[in-house]
Amino acid sequence: MDWLQILSNSASSILSPATIAYALAALGLAVHFGYAGLLNMGIAGFMALGAYGYAISILTFHFAWWGGVLVGMAAAAVFALILGIPTLRLRGDYLAIVTIAAAEVVRLLFLTTTFDAVTGSADGLSGYHTSFRASNPIPEGSYGFGPFVYNNVDWWVRILGLVALALAALTVWRLMASPWGRVLKGIREDEDAVRALGKNVFQYKMQALVLGGVIAAVGGIVYALPSAVSPGVYVTSLTFFVYTALLLGGAATVFGPLIGSLIFWVLQTFLSNLLPSLVAAGVLPFMSQIQASTLRFILVGIGLMLLVIFRPQGILGNKKELTFVR
Repeated sequence: MDWLQILSNSASSILSPATIAYALAALGLAVHFGYAGLLNMGIAGFMALGAYGYAISILTFHFAWWGGVLVGMAAAAVFALILGIPTLRLRGDYLAIVTIAAAEVVRLLFLTTTFDAVTGSADGLSGYHTSFRASNPIPEGSYGFGPFVYNNVDWWVRILGLVALALAALTVWRLMASPWGRVLKGIREDEDAVRALGKNVFQYKMQALVLGGVIAAVGGIVYALPSAVSPGVYVTSLTFFVYTALLLGGAATVFGPLIGSLIFWVLQTFLSNLLPSLVAAGVLPFMSQIQASTLRFILVGIGLMLLVIFRPQGILGNKKELTFVR
């Protein structure tokens, strides 16, 4: 086995667009679940709307790339409003069922052949990179050191992704330290008590749903920047992966989702390189390389269960702030 190549690939995932996208999605989910106590199981739907809104606005309506970003964010905000108005009075499991169903409805709308001319149906969308790459100020060539060597386009994606992540983290941090954030955490703890104090609980929940959804949509856009938009990406398992990253770092924290996403993707990349290599070396003779690649998802599921059981607060979280462990 080429351990150097395995470790190099794992290290390079630290700055991958997928890691940044998951960090943004997990941060948006932290606003929903960690701070507002909303058990949103449809974060994949918000990511899909961000990605498709970005791609469709460029391909169909010929927007500039930054206009596509605004459209993707606006689409997620509108979806949050449509989803929130009839459902935010639901609690716990009922809200989870509705949100996971809503995310599936969104995915199937993009998958259906009825809107094939716009959404690309099962083929997805590609070829929307011209405007984005034309705005790249980095000269052509490859830059970096060690495992972090990328060409100018890859660096442009990563730089904008990191800037978006920094702005989102700063926004959430400042908001959660404000009176608005303290009311939101009060709603998570006991919304009846907050309502008794004269606060409009529904309005605060709606604001949190929109804010977290927009941040997750930006994550979906970053995920789609390097290559293409495919409906097969925004499935229910994506939501569980984002939850894994969130719970790993700490649900009711700002930097927990960032650390959790980093660890999650480094481990994913490490296992996706290690397990097939073990099969090729004869260490795992009872399975094929395809089966070995699938095994990493089983390990993620086991890891999520162990997290919830033994350390539900995550690396940076506070167990007292998690409503589901009481």
